[in-house]
Amino acid sequence: MTNTDTADVDGTVRQVTELVEAGSELVRVTVNNDAAALAVPEIVNQLRGDGVTVPIIGDFHYNGHLLLTKHPACAAALAKYRINPGNVGAKRRDENFSTIVQIAIDHDKPVRIGVNWGSLDKALLTELMDANAHRSPPRDAREVMFEAMVESAMRSAALAETVGLGHDQIVLSVKMSLVQDLVDVYRMLAPLSDHVLHLGLTEAGMGTKGVVASAAAVGVLLLDGIGDTIRISLTPAPGGARAEEVRVAQQILQSLGLRSFLPQVTACPGCGRTTSTFFQEMAEQIQDYLCHQMPVWRGAHPGVEGMRVAVMGCVVNGPGESKHANIGISLPGTAEEPKAPVYVDGELSVTLKGDRIVDEFLDILNEYVARTYPAGDPVPAS
Repeated sequence: MTNTDTADVDGTVRQVTELVEAGSELVRVTVNNDAAALAVPEIVNQLRGDGVTVPIIGDFHYNGHLLLTKHPACAAALAKYRINPGNVGAKRRDENFSTIVQIAIDHDKPVRIGVNWGSLDKALLTELMDANAHRSPPRDAREVMFEAMVESAMRSAALAETVGLGHDQIVLSVKMSLVQDLVDVYRMLAPLSDHVLHLGLTEAGMGTKGVVASAAAVGVLLLDGIGDTIRISLTPAPGGARAEEVRVAQQILQSLGLRSFLPQVTACPGCGRTTSTFFQEMAEQIQDYLCHQMPVWRGAHPGVEGMRVAVMGCVVNGPGESKHANIGISLPGTAEEPKAPVYVDGELSVTLKGDRIVDEFLDILNEYVARTYPAGDPVPAS
């Protein structure tokens, strides 16, 4: 999701493009006022003119029914609408919600019903808490909260279908900010619904905390077979790249073996055997090189994103890990003979020595990519 002011057309186009270049397959923008709604068609037109075809999703809170009604060009330009049922209105909740759904129907757009525990429908929560108070014994308040989250999503989906939205046009999410809570609430929702489910640990936080918490929560659910789309909600450092959340999402999927986006580098952490920092520097150089090459390789060498590279620092696990990778190098550790065997598809290929090991290894890597992942045959002209 972008964090630009959507009314800033050029800034938003730039950030969407950066997210897409990082690998984002869906991008959501805030539509919170008239200026943002007016900007959306312009943003989409500029992106399409630049060859960026990513679906743009509108994120609506409080006044979505008003904005979509007032700005039909915005409604038409967006690929999907996100509605939070907890803040579409209190007294006229169903009416406002139904207005957005009807506009989605008119424009043939799907809708994500995004329940968030920070803005849960208070009337519904009160209703369920009151009912729980009459149980003997009453359930834990945490369980009632989860029930309210799930009930909000399910009731809203039922209302959307009553208005006329197709069952397959509805996406559900029930986001929370604590790992175990997120896992529990999605495990409660998943058996009750066959709708597409969107996953994400909301307000995951900054840096290592945000990355680890998101990976823990989303990874568990994906291994359970729960979830169809994901978003990693990281707070960027001041001036930090918004695209970091895309890279984290990709790494989670690739680590679980669900998708491949970038050749993976296996590298040892180092120990007393590897007092030299050379293998660390080499691993970093190779990782950077792979990231730099992928925009070219993705089109020229289909399948290369599944390649595994090993950069190991000593003889203990080096040869073994290198043999299990597509291409690997085992550098000499402390007091070991100054040579570095290179393994290709499990077989010893060459042993490198001297001060050009990195350059020579990259030459071997490039040759391997060209040989193993050739460009597909051109499509014949019709």
